[in-house]
Amino acid sequence: MSQRQWVAAAIQKIEADFNRSADTHLIPMDLPGFPGIDLYFKDESSHPTGSLKHRLARSLFLYALTNGWLRAGRPVIEASSGSTAISEAYFARLLGVPFIAVMPASTSPEKIAAIQFQGGRCHLVERACDLDSASHQLARETGGHFMDQFTYAERATDWRANNNIAESIFKQLAEEPHPIPDWIVCSPGTGGTSATLGRYVRYRRHATRILCADPEVSVFFDGYCRAVDGQCPKELAITGGSRIEGIGRPRVESSFIASCVDVMIKVPDALSLAAMRHVSATLGRRVGGSTGTNFVGVLQAAQRMRQAGRSGSIVTILCDAGERYAHSYYDPAWY
Repeated sequence: MSQRQWVAAAIQKIEADFNRSADTHLIPMDLPGFPGIDLYFKDESSHPTGSLKHRLARSLFLYALTNGWLRAGRPVIEASSGSTAISEAYFARLLGVPFIAVMPASTSPEKIAAIQFQGGRCHLVERACDLDSASHQLARETGGHFMDQFTYAERATDWRANNNIAESIFKQLAEEPHPIPDWIVCSPGTGGTSATLGRYVRYRRHATRILCADPEVSVFFDGYCRAVDGQCPKELAITGGSRIEGIGRPRVESSFIASCVDVMIKVPDALSLAAMRHVSATLGRRVGGSTGTNFVGVLQAAQRMRQAGRSGSIVTILCDAGERYAHSYYDPAWY
């Protein structure tokens, strides 16, 4: 089989997998204290690999295949805090190529087990700031391809349509009392989701604004403030890693487009985890820490609407389920 034939067959497998999958649900949740404001969670935990990153992994594989970067039998390497790696391991197994996840040593055991279940191998590093360099080194040593989600997330997804998360949200809201949300709230991991959402609402000429909630140990918020002031944020860096898995970065990644975000806030980790537990209790199911961060952003957006005397709707993302954090956020001994 030639390389072009292998690429064509690989794309067909990914498209067939997509056709077998249903869209994710939009779940309403009451907001006591904010009458006239409807809240919806886009439940990305219902993807086959259990998180929002399933969409990204699919887009990254299609982007790499159509660019001619992937080859039969050659490994795919990714730098990840866990969820993207789980999803990429799924697609790598679908295509029959090896997968290596380069992750912080602090990644939850549940995520490591999920990657291994999909046939992937985990390469752990002590410092989050070393993920990229370790990934590049592995790609050189193995002759594989470093997928590099933090660079390509914002461009691999077709933000105009092609069932991206923004298009899905607006289709599902069509029959609701407020079909055009005042706010969509997300939190940055790569920056790709906020870029997709921000571009889509501008392209469709909606008045919807994007609020991005950054966790405590991350530089995205500082980078956003610099960009708003007309300064370059790229040199910002810290040495620690985010305690809220899946979001926050020690540097401002290329996929974070500050101009696609209307408002950005900083959320203390303790508040994120308290909000996580509130959402879990209200929905009757465990959610991950990043969903708690998002909910804090929802409350900020709802407060802005109440102060302006506005009714309407807010959409945020249920990024993943809490079962992945049984030995961390939901374990009293972890605190």
